[in-house]
Amino acid sequence: MCNDYEQHIAWAEYCRMMQSLALDIPTHQTELDLPQADDIRISEPAPILRAAGGTIELTRMTFAFPPSGPKGGPVFNFRSEGRNFANSKRCLIPASAFFEFTGKKSPKAKHRFTLNGTPFMAIAGLWRDGEGNKPPTFAMLTTEPGPDVAPIHNRQIVVLRPQDWAAWIHLTKPEAELLKALPAGSLAVETVREGSD
Repeated sequence: MCNDYEQHIAWAEYCRMMQSLALDIPTHQTELDLPQADDIRISEPAPILRAAGGTIELTRMTFAFPPSGPKGGPVFNFRSEGRNFANSKRCLIPASAFFEFTGKKSPKAKHRFTLNGTPFMAIAGLWRDGEGNKPPTFAMLTTEPGPDVAPIHNRQIVVLRPQDWAAWIHLTKPEAELLKALPAGSLAVETVREGSD
């Protein structure tokens, strides 16, 4: 599943997108709130979008919820089917691309997915407050794979079209309508690293 994504969103592009969606950006936010990264992996800090009064703010959190038990690993992907998120802390994870991997041996083949027709995407997510002095954390929601991802992986993260960003943050549409794979041709994929044989 998706444990690695890319954040190459230009601040000006982000501001244009938010303005086109009539989503207010807090006046104190700057490009420093949207740091660039080739690869954001589990346990690394990254920007997410969440509701903040009448605006949607960028804030930095750690990728993946902590393990739920002593033997468990971090929870970076969270299954969406059959769940109700009305009382959850919902967020968007801005990304220029996400990666999936195939193969059994390292290094595995690395496939880069982008959203056609938009300069960047947002992944549906959940966030939690940090415990003790630990920072807040976030995880990505997953669903059954759509036709663009199915040849590569048997699950996929939920990529939301820009017109659905506010609907997920404020939950103004049914979850089942939002948390599903996009139609064929929505995502472009390229293999950016061949795997070992």
